[in-house]
Amino acid sequence: MDRPVQATDPSSTERPSLRELATDPLITRDYEARPALVYESLRARHGAVAPVDLLGVPVWLALGYAEVLEVMQNRDRVWSKRLDAWRDYAEGRVPRDWPLLPALEVDHVVFQEGRRLEELRGAYHAALRPFQDPASPQARELRAATARYADELIDVMTEGGGGSGFADLSAQYARPLPLMVVDRLLGFANGAGDEVLMDMWRVLDAGPDSGPALERLLAALAELAAAKMARPGDDFPSRMLAARPEFTVDELSRELMMLVGVAGDFPGVLINNTVVEVVNGGAGVRDSLSAGLIRETVNRVAMASPPMANLTMRCPSTDVRLGGRLIRAGEPVMLSVAAAHADPAFTGGAGLDRADRVYQTRAHLAWGAGPHHCLGVELATMIVETAIDRLFARFGALSLTLPPDQLPWRSSPLMRGLRSLPVRYELAPRPAQPAPPPAPQPVFEPEPDAPRPEQPRSALWRFLRGLRRGAH
Repeated sequence: MDRPVQATDPSSTERPSLRELATDPLITRDYEARPALVYESLRARHGAVAPVDLLGVPVWLALGYAEVLEVMQNRDRVWSKRLDAWRDYAEGRVPRDWPLLPALEVDHVVFQEGRRLEELRGAYHAALRPFQDPASPQARELRAATARYADELIDVMTEGGGGSGFADLSAQYARPLPLMVVDRLLGFANGAGDEVLMDMWRVLDAGPDSGPALERLLAALAELAAAKMARPGDDFPSRMLAARPEFTVDELSRELMMLVGVAGDFPGVLINNTVVEVVNGGAGVRDSLSAGLIRETVNRVAMASPPMANLTMRCPSTDVRLGGRLIRAGEPVMLSVAAAHADPAFTGGAGLDRADRVYQTRAHLAWGAGPHHCLGVELATMIVETAIDRLFARFGALSLTLPPDQLPWRSSPLMRGLRSLPVRYELAPRPAQPAPPPAPQPVFEPEPDAPRPEQPRSALWRFLRGLRRGAH
């Protein structure tokens, strides 16, 4: 399915550039409601690669599975994610108020190439390894903590409901849970990351208070980076420093911001999308969870509804052909994972919701491929699997309060996630617990610096309880 990059012919200079082509707007009311129809319309008119208007800026949108995979794998090393490889940006033609620009100008691992990319990915691999290896004590502790956080969120969501009620699973469960895990990974002292966690949420919401929240978040992450340099612990920042001691405070804080953005948002979107899949799929899909097929269910959802529908742009260093199109050096190509997964050349003509589809769910591109393949796949998958496992263990019945085609989606050219997930729930009977044995009396007083039990997250809990009260 992969095709090598083809050299251009001598007449290529006579062909129009991207800026000279008529472009179709990508972000429309139709896109927000049914993006699959927009992708298919673009595919019908333009083929595997289409010129589109992305919030006022022209870009190429790769729609074909083979084309998206070809650029991701970058075997000829002509595709760059560096922002300065984008000719219009380098020459000042991208408006400074373009909504996506702040996210693209953060100089962290996602936008690196070559040796710098290899060095940073090496540090990430070393820092994440103990938290992703199922055999390591850190990974076992993190999974147990994730399950505990999930149960705590369900307790807050359902308190005072008498065993049944209504909730917004997005705001009250799917979104806060990954952020709580990230907060733990960052290694804040007990309670110190409470307000930081809330600012993570405000930034990811991209609301009117996201600007001040981002400033506070970056300042807090820089302070955390400096603290870990002075006194490392068993956490992600400390392990990044151990793998790459030459990190500056500014460099490390940018990488921590990347972890917050990716690990804090992507799993939450996938949790929501998986809940919708399970609830709409009836008893058979839910039974598959009990049969231990949670990972396969999550893979199927990542295929049918990838959280990051479109990836940030790549630019070629020379004129190339992609999907029959001439892409000039420095022109941006955005990769549509969602469109690629629906490409008839990939699905064999079977729809994403057809039981006779011929592809394997593990061939999906939701985690990327090639040099920029996601390093945190196991971490994100663990969060989603644990969230789904605890949710359907705790709820005996769960149903949407809106028809699936009326669920509100976030307006984003990159992420495809729900703004809210309103449900009606009934708690399952909780099994009787044996009385715990009496606690032994301590024979010594702990040292002042000894680890303390985790304390309640007051700011987050106040916020979530406020949502609970508002639902009545």
